[in-house]
Amino acid sequence: MNQTKQAGRYRIGDLSVSRMGYGAMQLAGPHVFGPPKDRQQAIAVLRSALEMGVNHLDTSDFYGPHITNQIIREALHPYRDDLVIVTKIGARRGADASWQKAMSPAELESAVYDNLRNLGLEVLDVVNLRLMFDVMGPAEGDLEEPLTALAELKRKGLVRHIGLSNATSRQIAQARTITEIVCVQNQYNLAHRGDDALIEHLSKEGIAYVPFFPLGGFSPLQSATLEQVAADCEVTPLQTALAWLLQRSPNILLIPGTSSLGHLQQNIAAAALSLSPEAVAELDRIGVAAG
Repeated sequence: MNQTKQAGRYRIGDLSVSRMGYGAMQLAGPHVFGPPKDRQQAIAVLRSALEMGVNHLDTSDFYGPHITNQIIREALHPYRDDLVIVTKIGARRGADASWQKAMSPAELESAVYDNLRNLGLEVLDVVNLRLMFDVMGPAEGDLEEPLTALAELKRKGLVRHIGLSNATSRQIAQARTITEIVCVQNQYNLAHRGDDALIEHLSKEGIAYVPFFPLGGFSPLQSATLEQVAADCEVTPLQTALAWLLQRSPNILLIPGTSSLGHLQQNIAAAALSLSPEAVAELDRIGVAAG
């Protein structure tokens, strides 16, 4: 049953996806490192997501590392024709689970081949270059060398489309002079509204925007307003935050992640939630207060 249908669809390049997708990060162990506690549960979550209508999976070979992509392959390969798998390169994991920069041409090429091997693919649908000039958030830095290297891998037929993650507006503009950019993946939620203008600009250009940490991520959003609106709608705060994002702009694609079948069902159900103008206005005030 396609429970994502009410979220609508959007395009990543020439690939049509449901606006309600799934992020696979939480299928790895604690801190996105090592194996999950229950591998069979992870496989069940992935299969259930597709049964509910998800056809946009977000992943990376540095989740685990390698483990999340291997679980995706075990659960879903051979893949459905309409499934779009979006992965990320540009970082690697240290033995201590640290997140480290890996943006040299050689490291990017190695990462593409790692993703291909572990996912069991010959071509990657979409590769986001995760910018690591600052691990904590977007920071200015020149993209010519890494993006030229990634564009060459696209020219060789290993990558179909290219996106950016953790990017500034200036970097996106530079990137678009080097190669086509089909999506941008940055932190954005009710309180973290720094990309408001960027979202509007990308929408006009037909470029997808994929927000991560819809409830604040590792520092969960604390908001009495969100809790009250959610209670009034008789849904959870996370469902309310996801519904707000879907109504925020038509080019926003969601990739909420979970390792729980129950939470997956709740996330997907947010696709059918329509917030009233009054509820949206209340939620918008959270961003004003946070700013």
